[in-house]
Amino acid sequence: MFQAILIEKDGTDVRAGLSTVDDDRLPAGDVTVRVAHSTLNYKDALAITGKAPVVRSYPMVPGIDFAGVVEHSAHPAYKAGDKVVLNGWGVGEQHWGGLAEKARVNGDWLVPLQSPFTLRQAMAIGTAGYTAMLCVMALERHDVTPDKGEVLVTGAAGGVGSVAVALLSKLGYEVVAVTGRPEEAGYLTALGAKEVLDRKQFQDPGKPLAKERWAGAVDVVGGQILANVCAAMKYRGTVAACGLAGGMSLPTTVAPFILRGVTLAGVDSVMCPRELRVEAWRRLADDLDPAKLDGLTTEIPLSDVIPTAASLLDGQVRGRVTVAVSPTLA
Repeated sequence: MFQAILIEKDGTDVRAGLSTVDDDRLPAGDVTVRVAHSTLNYKDALAITGKAPVVRSYPMVPGIDFAGVVEHSAHPAYKAGDKVVLNGWGVGEQHWGGLAEKARVNGDWLVPLQSPFTLRQAMAIGTAGYTAMLCVMALERHDVTPDKGEVLVTGAAGGVGSVAVALLSKLGYEVVAVTGRPEEAGYLTALGAKEVLDRKQFQDPGKPLAKERWAGAVDVVGGQILANVCAAMKYRGTVAACGLAGGMSLPTTVAPFILRGVTLAGVDSVMCPRELRVEAWRRLADDLDPAKLDGLTTEIPLSDVIPTAASLLDGQVRGRVTVAVSPTLA
């Protein structure tokens, strides 16, 4: 038996609760992991509160990532005692996820814990930090280097944005952070932002082309904000887009793309190929200052996940939320 956040559906009624679950109910998979730490992400909060149709089948254990210790394995790459990390692959949506004391998954979805991170630190980074690293790598692939000019990060006080600010600043970029919470300016400056802008400056419809300013951008918001970011990109600048916190629409024109050669690079962390995952975690070990993780992270027990999910959707949570599922393993 193990403890888990379980989302169940009765007709149109979707409810989440902390439940005791029998091991026999674990889904199919060739590796069983004792989960040490998981996280609470925006997608998890949508699933837990029922605010969006994230979950594809019921009952479901949410949690799009986890770090833990292999308990049983029939996969050739892993043995009992190995420390592993999982991000994405539909866990928490189509396959039971990490907000539980145990998870059973396809071993191909796992990656070994990257030294020198602890299991707790791996989830302080989590899918948000891994996604932020994928965004940085996308900018680098499109030749956005520190000497090209300022790089903008939207939704900067959230999980992806916070890690993106920390990573880019450590790599030598001039980082400008955008947030709807001006009171977080000190937090963002401590992470490495040289300037903090109010989200209100980006919310209203603007011109198809604005004054060139940004060499690169990491956008987690979408919608009108992303449209305005694209309009103000420098010639041959690149936007790495990975989120839709502000909506799925993109009310822009082709002008930035055909007149300035701007690239809109989509970043997906869920089905990302294994070689990129491994490289992203290797880069995180090299390029993310571990000392900044504590300032990025709020830790909660499994029992606090459901109320915290509502607070996250209300914009009351900054940085990363880690869940101490079996903290003695870390």
